[in-house]
Amino acid sequence: MFATPAFAQSAGGAGLASGLGGFIPILLIFGIMYLLMIRPQQKKMKEHQAMLEALRRGDQVVTQGGIIAKVTKVKEDGELELEIASGVKVRVLRSSVAQVLNKTEPSA
Repeated sequence: MFATPAFAQSAGGAGLASGLGGFIPILLIFGIMYLLMIRPQQKKMKEHQAMLEALRRGDQVVTQGGIIAKVTKVKEDGELELEIASGVKVRVLRSSVAQVLNKTEPSA
């Protein structure tokens, strides 16, 4: 009925192995999360940053607000001047551009 002290004690060497075995699933979860979520997002951010750096005068862009405009001036301080209608120009941050619709070819 009563357990003797010999049966009540666990094996001494198995504690380290079972503790390490408990971390393996957690490490696998973080590895899979990195491959499926974090890495593709970093790649997308790099592509978007390269697109923003390649903006030139004459490009047709869509802002994050959904406005389709033509780039009339690219400033060095992170601003763009966009023409949304004939004679109507607005200044926006370069980071507010969501997509480039038409790229202009560089002049020779």
